[in-house]
Amino acid sequence: MSSHQGIEGLPNSGGGKIIAVHLNYPSRAAQRGRTPEHPSYFLKPWSSVSSTGGTIERPAGAELLAFEGEIAIIIGTAARRVRVEDAWQHVSGVTAANDFGLYDLRSADKGSNLRSKGGDGYTPLGPSVIPAEQIDPAALRVRTWVNGVVVQDDTSDTLLFPFAQLIADLSQLSTLEPGDVILTGTPAGSSVVVPGDVVEVEVDAPTAPGTPTSGRLVTTVVEGTEPFGGFGAKPVVDDHQRIEAWGDAVAAGLPAPAEPLTAASPAEPLDPAVTVQLASVSTATLSAKLRARGYTEVFVEGVHASRPGTRMVGVARTLRFVAYRPDLFAERGNRFNAQKRIFDTVEAGEVIVIEARGERGTGTVGDVLALRAQQRGAAGVVTDGGMRDAEQVAAFDLPTFSQGPHPSVLGRRHVPWETDVAITCGGATVLPGDVIVGDGDGVIAIPRALAAEVAAEAVVQEAEDAWIAEQVRGGAAVDGLFPLNAEWRARYESEQGR
Repeated sequence: MSSHQGIEGLPNSGGGKIIAVHLNYPSRAAQRGRTPEHPSYFLKPWSSVSSTGGTIERPAGAELLAFEGEIAIIIGTAARRVRVEDAWQHVSGVTAANDFGLYDLRSADKGSNLRSKGGDGYTPLGPSVIPAEQIDPAALRVRTWVNGVVVQDDTSDTLLFPFAQLIADLSQLSTLEPGDVILTGTPAGSSVVVPGDVVEVEVDAPTAPGTPTSGRLVTTVVEGTEPFGGFGAKPVVDDHQRIEAWGDAVAAGLPAPAEPLTAASPAEPLDPAVTVQLASVSTATLSAKLRARGYTEVFVEGVHASRPGTRMVGVARTLRFVAYRPDLFAERGNRFNAQKRIFDTVEAGEVIVIEARGERGTGTVGDVLALRAQQRGAAGVVTDGGMRDAEQVAAFDLPTFSQGPHPSVLGRRHVPWETDVAITCGGATVLPGDVIVGDGDGVIAIPRALAAEVAAEAVVQEAEDAWIAEQVRGGAAVDGLFPLNAEWRARYESEQGR
């Protein structure tokens, strides 16, 4: 139904503005993974209003109809450019609202929410309005039930943007008129409903005298029968929209996302015996052993040691840079940024691996940070970008690998973005906890689970290679010797006492 007749206390003006806030509860912002700095809004048509006891249609061919229980503010007197401290005086009351939305049509809206949230019956209000003078706006509660089970329960004292701020903000440009309604956001718990479900929303003031309440706003979901015509956008869904609508992947019936890898989880210290083995073999041999297992993109391409003879073994910590942009650098490039954090927290035996997108035209580490890593016992630093203060860094005990020297500072082409995530450094994927080995040939990343067996095999292989080299020095031809044929292998194994 699209009439608001029967909503006690709501002016029957026959029209007005319905203004909805996108995100306003911290619980919902956490669920969405973003917290806005300022409130943002969208409009819903007055024809979407309905009263308690009505139905809402999930259109034929649609899948993702979601409820959002909310506190609705009703404007009582016109408000234009009001101050925050005066804003509540323009409110006549509050009531319950359900800001229904059809996620299947979000792609058609391009952010306007007109089709996804503007259908007939998509804004139930009521059943009663609580007078504003009876309540403290920071002491309201909103609860939602689906088929009798509480699924949302939050209070207005947690709001990111209090009611008065919303009114003052909106009135800067638009006059809020008597009967206008502001939907103030939904807490976590919003999810999908299907035909046959009954959704109830109630707003009350549990600490106010008489515990005033809006009563329960009841809406029943029904199945639509009319298919969408061919003259407009039709419902479209994907897994991203399913997760957004249901609230999380598990509720949507999708595989749970993998837990992000962090340095604290897989990056336990490497077995000292494995460390010794890896330090004794070349990256070339390790590469061959990994290639035999199908791992071909494990070399960090284009990086070289700051000084000849460098050897490095350690467990990866990761740092990712993104391309420079002034606003992003202002936000994340200053103060105790991601780059400084990782150099200030690296532990003994860890190698800092930096994704700089292969951009060598800017220094991504210099003498001060390298010295800090050395003082903390880091096993090395690898960057597929440039190295500042190259001569000073080369003189440190800290093994360092880069694309070469460059004098420029960080803010020229990079923004330090995040740490301890999967990165791509020099064409190789590196996860926190991977084992990093470097020598004169370059740097290789070994999946942690393979490190011990690959190290053991590499030690055996290099012993065999050393014996072969000995035979070549004695004048033997390489044909049949390298690699060992049956005759040569029998001789080798005999000399090894096998």
